Amino acid sequence: MTPLAADLLPLFRRDLRCFIREVGLFPDDAALWRVVPGIANSAGNLALHLAGNLQHFVGAVLGGTGYARQREREFTQREGSRASVIAELEAALVAVEAGLVALTPEAQVAPFPTPVGPHRPPTGIFLMHLATHLAFHLGQAGYLRRALTGDPASAGAMAVADLLEQR
Repeated sequence: MTPLAADLLPLFRRDLRCFIREVGLFPDDAALWRVVPGIANSAGNLALHLAGNLQHFVGAVLGGTGYARQREREFTQREGSRASVIAELEAALVAVEAGLVALTPEAQVAPFPTPVGPHRPPTGIFLMHLATHLAFHLGQAGYLRRALTGDPASAGAMAVADLLEQR
């Protein structure tokens, strides 16, 4: 594992575990799929999107897990249990760990192995992008849950102590 991968792994772990807690804070399965006016994606869709995104780009492409992404489903699914969504996030955590452990110094500086749209960014920069993408959607899910339920409870998204415990 490269130093960058070793630094990113605690961030991915913290944020995926926090997303799992966030999903668990929804009062029931149906609430996970609700949206407010002007918002296109439910927290359930955001969670599936991140789980699919990370299982594909980090797990399958870098870690060779064999995951086959169903991107359309990430945005079109409109129901399902909190437990099934949590299972997808847990699978993403396993995939991220596999992909980051497999990352070599040569691969980190090389263009990402598969195109990302029309682009092939350096792998290290793309991994940082994936970490910020996760954090962005985690924040969206937290705000959406609070708006839908009125529950101000925090899932602990920015806990610095969580980063230190995982080194």
